[in-house]
Amino acid sequence: MNKWILGARVRTLPAAIAPVIVASALAGSEFNWSRATLALMVGVWLQIGVNFANDYSDGVKGTDDDRVGPIRLVASGLASASSVKRAAFISFFIASLAGLWLSLLTSLVLIPIGVVAIAAAWGYTGGKNPYGYRGLGEVSVFIFFGLVATIGSFYVQTESITLMSFIVAIPMGAISCAILTVNNIRDLTKDQVAGKRTVAVRIGDEKARRTYVSLLILAHTAAIATFIPATLLTLLAAPLTFSVSKAVLSKASGASLVPVLGKTGKLQLLFAALFATALAIQ
Repeated sequence: MNKWILGARVRTLPAAIAPVIVASALAGSEFNWSRATLALMVGVWLQIGVNFANDYSDGVKGTDDDRVGPIRLVASGLASASSVKRAAFISFFIASLAGLWLSLLTSLVLIPIGVVAIAAAWGYTGGKNPYGYRGLGEVSVFIFFGLVATIGSFYVQTESITLMSFIVAIPMGAISCAILTVNNIRDLTKDQVAGKRTVAVRIGDEKARRTYVSLLILAHTAAIATFIPATLLTLLAAPLTFSVSKAVLSKASGASLVPVLGKTGKLQLLFAALFATALAIQ
């Protein structure tokens, strides 16, 4: 497989796709194909940019040395640090172009929000004081891949923000955080050695596993809390939720958590599809 596809970590893209699907369904009759597509481009290229930026920053810091999971381009020597850094900037540039187009179609307020999002994407593991090394990764993911991505995708299509757009953003943010949590549980021991103080490192293995399950429960609860009867459809994803939760609580670690990471991404897409269907038929 092409090394750049590997570096883009396509299994993480559900975190960028799911919010747009749900927000577009909530938009209902105001659904706009062109604006939804641009919102999707922003999310996907921002996610790819984050992945390349993390590969670069962790690679040059040595955090990714002897790391379990997806291949890291810099740490493995498949690509130079400068080329991976360039790939991150190109990805951010594409996301910026789509975002600028959206802002010109809707509101210029989106421009500073986009600037903050890109700065947060780079600052996660980049710079002198990366916040991802201080246990703030989940907070950032919930904000940008939950609230901002969902509410923003709804806004660019309807040019309004509603309480419901906030509520439906919660499951998207919760499952995105679960993806990051299981990733950090897998890397907990090596992160401790590297001085990367993720939430999993800070609270310990057992509590981190319970946090993962709690995030999935929050997603299901928030969907039903919309009080839209059709959202009970999201319970069709419960068997997969139970399966990944059982795997995490069973103390699976290291390489055995890699499939769980992939299944959590699939759970997010399945959940989003069911949730979107429920919102569309309400």
